[in-house]
Amino acid sequence: MAETAKKPIKITETILRDAHQSLIATRMTTEQMLPIIDKMDQVGYHAVECWGGATFDASLRFLKEDPWERLRKLRDGFKNTKLQMLFRGQNILGYNHYADDVVEYFVQKSLANGIDIIRIFDCLNDIRNLETAVKAANKENGHAQIALSYTLGDAYTLDYWKEIAKKIEDMGAKSLCIKDMAGLLTPYQATELVAALKEAVEIPIDLHTHYTSGVAAMTYMKAVEAGCDIIDTAISPFALGTSQPATEVMVETFRGTPYDTGLDQNLLSEIAEYFRPLREEALASGLMNTKVLGVDINTLRYQVPGGMLSNLVSQLKEMGQEDKYEAVLAEVPKVRKDFGEPPLVTPSSQIVGTQAVLNVVAGERYKMVTKESKKLLAGEFGQTVKPFNPEVQKKCIGDTEPITCRPADLIEPQLKKLEAEMSQWKEQDEDVLSYALFPQVATDFFKYREAQRTKVDATLADKENQVYPV
Repeated sequence: MAETAKKPIKITETILRDAHQSLIATRMTTEQMLPIIDKMDQVGYHAVECWGGATFDASLRFLKEDPWERLRKLRDGFKNTKLQMLFRGQNILGYNHYADDVVEYFVQKSLANGIDIIRIFDCLNDIRNLETAVKAANKENGHAQIALSYTLGDAYTLDYWKEIAKKIEDMGAKSLCIKDMAGLLTPYQATELVAALKEAVEIPIDLHTHYTSGVAAMTYMKAVEAGCDIIDTAISPFALGTSQPATEVMVETFRGTPYDTGLDQNLLSEIAEYFRPLREEALASGLMNTKVLGVDINTLRYQVPGGMLSNLVSQLKEMGQEDKYEAVLAEVPKVRKDFGEPPLVTPSSQIVGTQAVLNVVAGERYKMVTKESKKLLAGEFGQTVKPFNPEVQKKCIGDTEPITCRPADLIEPQLKKLEAEMSQWKEQDEDVLSYALFPQVATDFFKYREAQRTKVDATLADKENQVYPV
């Protein structure tokens, strides 16, 4: 091993984003986060991932919180630590492609409100869908990290990963992330992959994985030995299962080695103590389901991310077809192959999973086809690494002419129209972006926000009008 590869490993903490997204459906509130920020800020993390992904939708939809306000509060608290978000390329934080003007404005506002590092990925690894966001981040002097959605399949050779990594570096990314959303990367594969990427690019390499299949901590160890620069971990009460390896465990693993993180276990222990009651509460209420805490080797058998597995279970339960679970799992790789072998990550995982459910429940493949499946097969999400199955494509989209250009090239600028649509609710510039991503959910939130303010105003007026005896 070259001596230059032996350097302290950096840690990105996921507790405020992916950890609670993976284990408690993104239900941690801003109020629950704020008291521990000062302690977290003293650790010396490379970054704290705290925004993006499903946090935006969940804040508006379930917690009745403004995600922008959360970001500003986190930024105020983290004086010394970089804040990181997850960004779905041309999909931003939603499920469809947006016009370039919306993507640029969202990047600009994310950085202006406190984000330092934007991790940008595309569900098909179509790098055309990353260009606008990377350029926008670089223009605002943000750190654009491009994440490659890791997956397995004939097309995904070491040469494939090296070539795409080189393109990403040339595009202007400041770092590269291997985003192993399903926990598919095994330890010795990690050695090979990281070594190959290190040959191909000069930019730092971050590894993000999930504990779903039970190998993640070992995978991190081998990746670090191969030259990986940054690993993503979660403080222990919200680690393991479908989340990340535990921060304290990885810190201890590398202690006294050339990769020593230098992080203080006493401080990490205090942070863990803070989050432990939140875990107990989530377990008691059922919000944290013990099913997501174990090891599921089906992840490696079917290459299905943990979140997707639980989605399949709930879809089948709603239909009263739980006995079809194994059949659906067996159908997933077949649908994936028909659909050009995409990585299974939002939204492609939902598209492939739902279609597999319909194929099994209907008793005939592609008898019922979702509109999202049709969009994917029509090229509306971009280009897959392999061609679609032509017979399946024909059956699903008929004579529709598939898109071959970058999908966003066909989308007219949207910002002005969106501004006009939601102008009555606008209280801050960022509101138009909330509306752009989730029109109905954001409108409901704006109405709730207004009702709350009216209630507060009425209470204050009552107090002012009270006559106190002299």
